Amino acid sequence: MRTLILVCLGGLAAQLVDGGLGMGFGATSTTILIALAGIGPAQASAVVHTAELGTTLASGLSHWRFGNVDWRVVGYLAIPGAVGAFVGATVLANVSTEAARPLTAAILLLIGVNLLWRFSRGRVRARSPKPHHPGFLVGLGLFGGFIDASGGGGWGPVTTSTLLGLGRTEPRRVVGTVNTAEFLVTLGAVAGFVLALWEDLVANFVLVGALLIGGVIAAPIAAWLVTRLNPAALGVVVGALLVLLNLPTLCAPLGVPGPAVLAAQVMVLAGGVILAVRAWQRATREHQPTARVVEEETVAVG
Repeated sequence: MRTLILVCLGGLAAQLVDGGLGMGFGATSTTILIALAGIGPAQASAVVHTAELGTTLASGLSHWRFGNVDWRVVGYLAIPGAVGAFVGATVLANVSTEAARPLTAAILLLIGVNLLWRFSRGRVRARSPKPHHPGFLVGLGLFGGFIDASGGGGWGPVTTSTLLGLGRTEPRRVVGTVNTAEFLVTLGAVAGFVLALWEDLVANFVLVGALLIGGVIAAPIAAWLVTRLNPAALGVVVGALLVLLNLPTLCAPLGVPGPAVLAAQVMVLAGGVILAVRAWQRATREHQPTARVVEEETVAVG
């Protein structure tokens, strides 16, 4: 029961992160499952992706309904992404737990670094009318799908961050397109895990339900919080936590002394707090001129 409660709380926390950033459910929930529920990396990724079948389908349908989907880009991303996810799931399922733990920790840590870098900068490139090359999208889908399945998460941080950084599509369509493509990517990952880890998946199916319950509970809260929280500051905090939680697992096989790992974690925590505060202050400064203009116009009209 204690494990189920922890998994449910993990799903709740992951959904809050995903609701605030538009990404991060897989990476956050996988990290929590490995750290708190005591299951292996392959089993954690299988549980997370099975739970995501429902969430990604609902998300894709919602974005389609609101016109946030570029179907051309979905086609180039989703099919290669599903292939990459199937391969990633198969590779992870056939790697020993001892080898998989540092591999998964390294991927999740790099995702954390990616989030830290992206959200601490607070810069958005100007939009370009030039469309994405099909070959680039296919490669991005393959890589993103492989990382997502083998690391337990990463589709959003890899693809969304890349497409937003290029600035060729408006942000709402980037998020909607990537989330819609993620359903097929998740399906590819689950297919790989079903073939390789069917017995483990059945044994842990109750964890899928617990993760879904936590996510469902958090969904309306996340929808409300996204209007209150600063996405840049939240992104920095999540990135720092991913680095913080996965650093010991990555350092253990290298023989790094415990005090050195602890010192590194303290530095990451301190750096994350500083960067989060700066991101919050930057967003506040950027918001103030707009608010001031609106106030002046209101006074002038009155």
